[in-house]
Amino acid sequence: MQESLFRGSGTGFVRAALFPSYAGWRAAARRLVAAGVAPHRIEWQSDDGLDEEQPELSDVGAPTAARLAVPAAFDRVARAAVCFRAGGRAGGRAGGCAGGCAGGRDRWSLPYEVLWRIVRGERHVMDLAGDRKVAELRRRAQDVRRDSHKMHAFVRFRAVPDADGPDIRASDGRAGADAQRFVAWFEPKHFIVRENAGFFVRRFASMRWSILTPDLCVHYEGRGAAWFSPGARRADAPVGDALEGEWRTYYRSIFNPARLKTAAMASEMPRRYWKNLPEAELIPELVRDARAREAAMIATTRERDVRRCGPAPTPPAEVLDQARRCAPVASLQELAVSAAGCRDCSLWQPATQTVFGEGPAGARLMLVGEQPGDREDLAGRPFVGPAGEVLDRALAEAGLDRRGIYVTNAVKHFKFEPRGKRRLHKRPDVYEVQACRGWLEGELSRVGPELVVCLGKTAGLALLGREPAIGRERGRVFDAGGRAVMVTAHPASILRARSTAAFVRLVGDLALARDWLAARDSQKASDDAG
Repeated sequence: MQESLFRGSGTGFVRAALFPSYAGWRAAARRLVAAGVAPHRIEWQSDDGLDEEQPELSDVGAPTAARLAVPAAFDRVARAAVCFRAGGRAGGRAGGCAGGCAGGRDRWSLPYEVLWRIVRGERHVMDLAGDRKVAELRRRAQDVRRDSHKMHAFVRFRAVPDADGPDIRASDGRAGADAQRFVAWFEPKHFIVRENAGFFVRRFASMRWSILTPDLCVHYEGRGAAWFSPGARRADAPVGDALEGEWRTYYRSIFNPARLKTAAMASEMPRRYWKNLPEAELIPELVRDARAREAAMIATTRERDVRRCGPAPTPPAEVLDQARRCAPVASLQELAVSAAGCRDCSLWQPATQTVFGEGPAGARLMLVGEQPGDREDLAGRPFVGPAGEVLDRALAEAGLDRRGIYVTNAVKHFKFEPRGKRRLHKRPDVYEVQACRGWLEGELSRVGPELVVCLGKTAGLALLGREPAIGRERGRVFDAGGRAVMVTAHPASILRARSTAAFVRLVGDLALARDWLAARDSQKASDDAG
């Protein structure tokens, strides 16, 4: 059929002929936009005789297609929305409504109205949730996608010889060479056959099959591309085949009466599809007997089923209890096991594990940081990440051996803020520091250090009861409840500052701690000699 894309009707309207598919509508819409035709002036007319990809223009001077840059959100929604049929499936007569009836024209006009607004400057229109036209377009697209999902789920093929099936010939007029063909009947709610043909070609690529619907039929010969023919009648499709008994047996075997939810079943498998599903004949019986079968299953269940995947793992709580019983009483090991089950604040929930301190029980020097970082949270050890590398270098330059130092944190869980795939450090609150205070006191009492060095303000808050002024008070030794406490900067702050001078000052503070311990040794030796 050779008909122009645009034709004036003499009443100020433009009749737009298009192939009834998204590609056909898009090509027509581009030309209409290029011609500056407003939505209210268009009379849409579907025509299967037009070429889907290249609509012919017989009018002299007809506008060429315009390339439109539209938001991806519009393209996704419009692609589905143009398949919408107002009022659901019409009649069921052979051929149905191919899109040219009154109920079908609106499927083309509404997407064009939204497109017209986009190209006229309202590029954000798809983000307007309260816009009536956009909301209706999205509703239609959602309904069409739901109908497509049902088509994917509820098309049931029956095996038939070509001689017993409908007169189906390929687009070139020849019949298929193979005797076996699979035919299905489906009644879509919307115009979705053409858009969903590719799904069935990919899924049943080696079969010869046909899907018959009242609107349009799609056929595939096991190779090449799918082809289409006019709508069919229900009588053209087979009623059953030799394998349906096996299908019903399979469905009966997988039906679980203990998980039956009739409302959910009715929603996912609406009754309008039952007449075409072989297993639907079993549903009333299976629903009726579900409670009796469930009771029988419970009565025959063994008290303890035999596991086929090996013994069940020990619950974490039992593992902790066992480790606690095996740990020496009042030891750092017992304290660490107890801290692993700490729930005194909410930080344990997002964290991977408790990160306890490590080092010799009789260490003379204890270093207390703020909290574990990302690497520490994964490894379960303190100061093993980038800040730990800075601390190790500083200790080495200050002449201190980390193996003889007890290293821990004021807070035992990693507090962070998710940012994409990364976990960004977040400073702990005062109540979180207080919640971990008991574990820190336990470490102090069991280690008994002569000097405690606080790395940063949070550690100072935990030991001194206040946030120290690092710049003014670093390097000085304070008496905090009978303990000698020194404050210095946290190694992480040196990483952030990227300052050589800040690193040198940290090394100097650690050297002061070393000298303080050496002076105590000298004083003790002098006292012993005297």
